[in-house]
Amino acid sequence: MSHSTHLTFLQYVLGQELPRRIADTAILAIAANAVAYFVFHTNLSEAAPVHMVLLYFCCVLAFMLFAKLDLYTAWPERPASATFVRLAASWALVLILGIFMSRMVPGIGRISHHWLLYWYLTSMVLLLLYRFASFVALTRMRKQGFNFKRVIIVGYGETGQEMHRRALQQPWIGYEVNAVVGSAEQTENLQDANIARINKLEDIHAYVSANQIDEIWITLPMSAAAQLRPLQIHLRNTLVDIRWVPDTMAIQMISRRMTNFLGTPTVELNRPAPSGARGICKHLLDKLFALVALTALTPLFVAIGVAIKISSPGPVFFKQVRLGLNGKKFMIYKFRSMKLHQEHNKVTQATQGDPRITRIGQFLRRTSLDELPQFINVLLGDMSVIGPRPHALQHNQMYEELLDLYMVRHRVKPGITGWAQIHGHRGETDTLEKMEKRVQFDLHYIQNWSFLMDFRILLWTAFKGWSGKTAY
Repeated sequence: MSHSTHLTFLQYVLGQELPRRIADTAILAIAANAVAYFVFHTNLSEAAPVHMVLLYFCCVLAFMLFAKLDLYTAWPERPASATFVRLAASWALVLILGIFMSRMVPGIGRISHHWLLYWYLTSMVLLLLYRFASFVALTRMRKQGFNFKRVIIVGYGETGQEMHRRALQQPWIGYEVNAVVGSAEQTENLQDANIARINKLEDIHAYVSANQIDEIWITLPMSAAAQLRPLQIHLRNTLVDIRWVPDTMAIQMISRRMTNFLGTPTVELNRPAPSGARGICKHLLDKLFALVALTALTPLFVAIGVAIKISSPGPVFFKQVRLGLNGKKFMIYKFRSMKLHQEHNKVTQATQGDPRITRIGQFLRRTSLDELPQFINVLLGDMSVIGPRPHALQHNQMYEELLDLYMVRHRVKPGITGWAQIHGHRGETDTLEKMEKRVQFDLHYIQNWSFLMDFRILLWTAFKGWSGKTAY
């Protein structure tokens, strides 16, 4: 095996997601056994069976979930502190889920808490060292000029520029853009004088042959579809790898994932992140959390119900039709915070000093305790604990005409709290700009959802998110 081949293999092992997932799983197994042997002077297989069961569960969960928790994003795109926090939280989540699953297996003994703590800390150290060593090794390889692939980008619009930016941000991957094919307007901001500008499609083949190009990336926009056929003719004798990167960035939808559908590559434009197996896990965790919350909060429910009855005549709960997953209507539950009144064919949002709000209702709204009955909606499957807040039907009808992608919020279940709420976008939306900002945060959540993100929202809500200046 040649020196270049060794470097290519090393680059693959250190830089690609699958081998990194395998390495992380191996590190967890090594750390578990090392702690048992060097700290407790025993073999893990000789300890209570629960320890091996927990190890197996955690290794499987880590292999499946670490990638979903966004642990393999390119290092330059995330600060070292953020990498540490995400890794620590992800490993803690996997360990907690592993412990929960292990306890469901009867007759396998009790877990040593000391071993558990040492395993967590040792694994964290080894996982961080592996990442640091991989980053250093790959960076040094690239600085020494090993195994770079020279690239031509055909189509230097938004997608082409984004691909160029990512190649520059991830030098250890080994791509060097040598030339671009685009209009004068697209390439006018290209500051690197070493990058050639190719004006005609028929000139690409000659440039490839003369400059030892390794790959061609086609990133033409959809408006340039007519150029694909002549481009194919010009490249038919060009003996290099050719990648087609669909210009999905020009389409404002919630996803752009490539999948294999009926044996054909397709781009999913409207599939939210919490779907498939992860969506099922989120659904089950929602129901479990709601059941625990309702059980624990029963005394508080009784106390609030009595206070509402004393404050004003009327029912304890307020019910209203809202839109749920994929626009399906459901009845949302809240503690009643207003005096009984009627509104004909309209919904008037509560405002500061609103005379309709009762004294106890003012406290409930300010602290968001009026939202607690929505755990019933979560248990019924109409809502999630975390997700975009559901709006009144009249507001949906108004804003779907005013804001692009407004209705995309309903591609996931509405939530009791959400990404927009912990960033201060809650309460009255008396201007279009306020609603637009809320929708932007909701879409960010839908596009970037992860269990870690839900955990962060939950913690923020628990400690800081129950009150706010705009909640009245």
